Amino acid sequence: MVSCNFPVTFSACLLVFLLAFSVNKQIPQVQPSSFLPFLTTQKPQHKQEKNIGSSMEEDIQHKVVNVNGINMHVAEKGQGPLILFIHGFPLLWYSWRHQITALATLGYRAVAPDLRGYGDTDAPAEVSSYTCLHLVGDVIALLDAVAADQEKVFVVGHDWGALIAWYLCLFRPDRVKALVNLSVVFNPRNPNMKPLQVFKAVYGDDYYICRFQEPGEIEAEFAQMGTKTVLKEFLTYRNPGPLFLPKGKGFGHPPDARIALPSWLSEEDVKYYASKYEKAGFTGGINYYRNIELNWELLAPWTGAQIKVPVKFIVGDLDLTYNAPGTKDYINKGGFKKAVPLLEEVIVMEGVGHFINEEKPDEVNKHIYNFFQKF
Repeated sequence: MVSCNFPVTFSACLLVFLLAFSVNKQIPQVQPSSFLPFLTTQKPQHKQEKNIGSSMEEDIQHKVVNVNGINMHVAEKGQGPLILFIHGFPLLWYSWRHQITALATLGYRAVAPDLRGYGDTDAPAEVSSYTCLHLVGDVIALLDAVAADQEKVFVVGHDWGALIAWYLCLFRPDRVKALVNLSVVFNPRNPNMKPLQVFKAVYGDDYYICRFQEPGEIEAEFAQMGTKTVLKEFLTYRNPGPLFLPKGKGFGHPPDARIALPSWLSEEDVKYYASKYEKAGFTGGINYYRNIELNWELLAPWTGAQIKVPVKFIVGDLDLTYNAPGTKDYINKGGFKKAVPLLEEVIVMEGVGHFINEEKPDEVNKHIYNFFQKF
């Protein structure tokens, strides 16, 4: 997540608070257009637990690609123009399962990797190996390996994946044809304010991003709670307010409390996620948060730079990132459009939380398809 978009992507939203707003133009809220009926997807049926993920859609292909010095697991399906799907925390390629199937059916080649530190992709040991430069370097190397014949590709990001997509467009706009980003807005770098200082000042030390900073500390607490419980807590988080993880108190629920799953998330989905996190752990994904300050330093050359690729942005009105301080005004009063001049549409989906592409896959699929069809 990134708050303002962190875990439950909770990882990026509050950065809006770092902006010096100068706004005078509103972006109209775009209502969903009429959608094509064949974009609907059916919930996958997992016949055997051991095959969850691969048997969900047997024709989704899986392979390992060497990129930027690591081995990266990639799921893909379809032929045609490539759409790169970039996941967030605490997710995997699997969070895009509905989009992969739908967009492949509509004539695209859908590619979704497990990012550095996640799932079946390598997880370097050094915390400093998870900066924005490493993450974009992985993406560029992946595109060179799987789409050498395409100068530019379509990109879809969510949570931390949305942040990586913004970085990709900032560093290498020559590789992106158009972008659909979910949940996390682009936050221009404020040279006068370090992100962690803001998080602590606004939310205090129990704010989840602050709790993620000390290596090994939150991992030990997660180990006591159990992998499935931690994943369920994140994936069912629906409070539009900030996420706090007080030391020793976890998510604030009794250890044996039953966590009810929403209709869009099955026990088999959780089992698949858990099978990968039990193997790889949470450290890789959490290391992204531990590089927030270093990223701020590395981004200094891009202070004042804009995102100059065509963009469509989608967020749920119950997403904690959308409800972070300053975010709505940033979107509605011109700040977002100023930072992303080719922003064409902003979609705010009513009654939808952070994990928007899993909660409302059909609607998201249609938005992606309708936007990319313009190009």
